[in-house]
Amino acid sequence: MTYPQLYMIINGEKVSGGGRKTFTVVNPATGEPLGELPLADPADLDRALEVAEQGFAIWRKAPAAQRAAVLQGAARLLLERADDIARNATMEEGKTFTEAKGEVGMVAGLFNFYAGECQRLYGRVLVRPEGQRATVTHEPVGVIAAFAPWNFPIANPGRKLGAPIAAGCSVILKCAEETPASALAVLQALLDAGLPPQVAQAVYGVPDEVSRHLLASPIVRKLSFTGSTVVGKHLVKLAADNMLRTTMELGGHGPVLVFGDSDLDRALDTLVASKTRNCGQVCVSPTRYIVEENVFERFRDGFTERMKAVKVGNGLEDGVQMGPMANPRRPDAMERLVADAVQRGARLHTGGERLGNQGFFYAPTVLSEIPLDAQAMNEEPFGPIALITPYKGEDAMIAEANRLPYGLAAYAWTGSEQRKQRLSHDLESGMIALNTGMVAAADAPFGGVRWSGHGAEDGPEGVLACMVTRAIHEGI
Repeated sequence: MTYPQLYMIINGEKVSGGGRKTFTVVNPATGEPLGELPLADPADLDRALEVAEQGFAIWRKAPAAQRAAVLQGAARLLLERADDIARNATMEEGKTFTEAKGEVGMVAGLFNFYAGECQRLYGRVLVRPEGQRATVTHEPVGVIAAFAPWNFPIANPGRKLGAPIAAGCSVILKCAEETPASALAVLQALLDAGLPPQVAQAVYGVPDEVSRHLLASPIVRKLSFTGSTVVGKHLVKLAADNMLRTTMELGGHGPVLVFGDSDLDRALDTLVASKTRNCGQVCVSPTRYIVEENVFERFRDGFTERMKAVKVGNGLEDGVQMGPMANPRRPDAMERLVADAVQRGARLHTGGERLGNQGFFYAPTVLSEIPLDAQAMNEEPFGPIALITPYKGEDAMIAEANRLPYGLAAYAWTGSEQRKQRLSHDLESGMIALNTGMVAAADAPFGGVRWSGHGAEDGPEGVLACMVTRAIHEGI
């Protein structure tokens, strides 16, 4: 299977060579190199900024129908190219081909939804006495610097590009160096669908150097970032110097409340699939299983049995349910977290070890009765580790769910309608899933609270986050 040549995209041109530094992209299933990615120098970033400024002047005036046509056209192209895009994503990130192809469909659906939103960016007319008029309008914010991580190499770029394009903004996209081909494919679909080349640029480079250069420029008006809380806090400080608007989708530590009146088999089937999705490298991954004590043993044993049965391997092979971790840093982190938890008294039921002699594979892992001072109970594992602990009663379970400063996604399983209503109010989270593993949809806002960030992507809120609201008062 052939991995594509790598480049940056500036003003529609494929930029590579020229003595630039490069980054070696590696296949996480084998540890073998896939290709060399050119990294931007300061002149490249300055050119991207200059072109993006021109792009905003063009695109802010584009009719809604034109913006919608580009998004719809890109959605069609993505679906036509789905197999190739998904295969490259699996090669560079490790997730299964099925998961990667699902990402392509997710972006196509999001682009189609945003195409409709282009027609619905309404303002309003305020009630005023005769001789006066007042209106409220939404206008595109300007050039957006967008940063995305490696764990959803197709979906993350889709989110970072789709909403600004719908709103009439231009974008400089900086995605993870580990997974460049996926992001380039998303942008190329938009360009092939008629997006003016000045409107969206893709650059790569040393993350801190790129972020400091872009965010220091007066051309940039907004920062959009998906990634860890630590990096997010750093970028917000940089953004403050120019008072940039920000959308920050940061880390989580997904609590899962499981009550005795729930359908345990359905909960287990759903939760194990969610836990092993993308090898647990998901910001909304269910992680802390807060289980009512009367069903704790049944839940723990059922979870362990299912985790043992998960087929791990190269994501391009048929029947594989979980691929490798995306880079060598992640298995190292899993070993550290598991060793610390066991040393502090946690019980290890399965996993807790690397798999194979090549690539970055780590076994699906179940720990139970983990002390609260264990690192894994306070630090986002971002891997295939399930932390299962018994609790007595709803109040104690909610208190544990809200104990950490994160609030991205929370899950609960119960047969009580009254309890579901209480949980929907009492869980401190931007997204709550009740008796389901789904927390995202094209028409729903995606985002967190507290240390998990602010603002939203997806839904009408995702487009409005790329716009500024203005009040216009007139005497007539």
